[in-house]
Amino acid sequence: MPRDDYFLKTKRLGFRHWGADDLPLAQAIWGDAEVTRFVGGPFALEYVARRLEHEITSQREQQVQYWPIFSLATGEHVGCAGLRTHKPKEQIFAMGFYLRPKFWGQGFSTEAGRAVIDLAFDSLGAKALFAAHHPENAASRKVLAKLGFQFTHKQLYPPTGLNHDSYLLDRSSR
Repeated sequence: MPRDDYFLKTKRLGFRHWGADDLPLAQAIWGDAEVTRFVGGPFALEYVARRLEHEITSQREQQVQYWPIFSLATGEHVGCAGLRTHKPKEQIFAMGFYLRPKFWGQGFSTEAGRAVIDLAFDSLGAKALFAAHHPENAASRKVLAKLGFQFTHKQLYPPTGLNHDSYLLDRSSR
């Protein structure tokens, strides 16, 4: 049965907002060892519940979150993709995505990323987008390159204790 609560759609994906009853979906992402291996996870249920509440609050207060995404063909939960504030005074958002392993290697990250980029620049007035990934995460490196992000520097990411590769996508270069 098709959903009618998607605020954004691509060819294959529907985006909606997190709700308080979405803890099982959030746990399927942030509690998964494979999904979170490059960001310091997997995370305990208590952490995931706090993260979910943070996402809900972020949407309410800042109109952004890492939105849950679903397959339009099957209704399955694919993961999440979205934005968070990064440098608000400069109108720079951070973009990120987490996909469940079943959906890896099928172009969903790139498809979701393009939709998030368009939303950020066309609807939210972003001047640039920041993104980063673990130095061993070759898949994220490839996706960010496809999306037009340019490497800028390495930055310490405290949860892993490593310098993560950091990128910027400027509005004028998209």
